[in-house]
Amino acid sequence: MKASFAYAFRRTIPIMVGFFPLGIAYGILMSAAGYNFLWSGLTSFVVLAGSLQFLMLTFFAGGVNIATVAVMALLLNSRHIFYGISYIDKFKNYGPWKYFMIYSLSDESYSLLCSYKPLEGTDDKTVNIMSSGFVCFYWTVFSMLGGLVGELITFSTKGIDFALTALFMVILLDQMKDAENKLPVLVSGVSGVVCLLLLGPGNFLLPSLMATAAVLLLLRPVLDKTVCDNREDV
Repeated sequence: MKASFAYAFRRTIPIMVGFFPLGIAYGILMSAAGYNFLWSGLTSFVVLAGSLQFLMLTFFAGGVNIATVAVMALLLNSRHIFYGISYIDKFKNYGPWKYFMIYSLSDESYSLLCSYKPLEGTDDKTVNIMSSGFVCFYWTVFSMLGGLVGELITFSTKGIDFALTALFMVILLDQMKDAENKLPVLVSGVSGVVCLLLLGPGNFLLPSLMATAAVLLLLRPVLDKTVCDNREDV
């Protein structure tokens, strides 16, 4: 247990570093909107979706009705449907913890699951559960901390949300370095750029994910063969 805890913590340090400025910024913005640190923490724990939470600030200020909020939340986080599909079978082996793993399947925890490498002396399930727990803990605590200091400091938070983008770029490059086949990266990159140019920044994400999934399903025989050939060479 101790080794698994230590390994999970080490794996989530980049997430913690990325969450610190973003969570602080969110808490400060919540404070500026009139919500204290408890509301910041509760929202982060229940919603657990950084981009949606920032968008919710405008919803609160504009008095948007609950139906619009629900639709926007579904559209903005629809990518999690694809995340969940890829882990349906694996989560069945987690017992009661599968519900926590489903709840905590954010972008960050998904990236940790995808990049997981077994370590001798640790338990895979325990490490993954603790890693997801750390992600939830960091985001909630830093949001509350931002709410606490929101009334004490004043500075422009413009551009601070880029910290999360930078974090994902680091994770992407790390996965590309160890990937046996770079074709999925190429397919997703082309799909993203094409959909962005055709549909714009507000509408490209879901079509891009669907196109990428469709192409990769069609190319699965080729990808499986490439992986098998590489392993045979090794």
